[in-house]
Amino acid sequence: QVQLVESGGGLVQPGGSLRLSCAASRSIFSFNVMDWHRQAPGKERELVAATSTSGDGTNYADSVKGRFTISRDNAKNTVYLQMNSLKPEDTAVYYCHARSIFGNINYWGQGTQVTVSS
Repeated sequence: QVQLVESGGGLVQPGGSLRLSCAASRSIFSFNVMDWHRQAPGKERELVAATSTSGDGTNYADSVKGRFTISRDNAKNTVYLQMNSLKPEDTAVYYCHARSIFGNINYWGQGTQVTVSS
């Protein structure tokens, strides 16, 4: 059973920064994509940032471009989301997602709460 364990959420003031981590229980090269989604109360889950596990391809939602950066540490089987210049509208539960190269199975983390408030 694949596990994705997120950490790094919390309460931060507007303009502040947080770094989320997603540690996978097996090699990230067994996934063809890893990404971060978020879901705010009363809203649908949305893709925030994605990275391929081969090469340097990344993709961002327009709302976070220039503020968020997705990266990975292959040796630690971990993907990060660096979030800068946070806004109240970034408040949501953030989920790590990975899609396996074996049968395109989707895996989700348990979610981590990010609250941006003064």
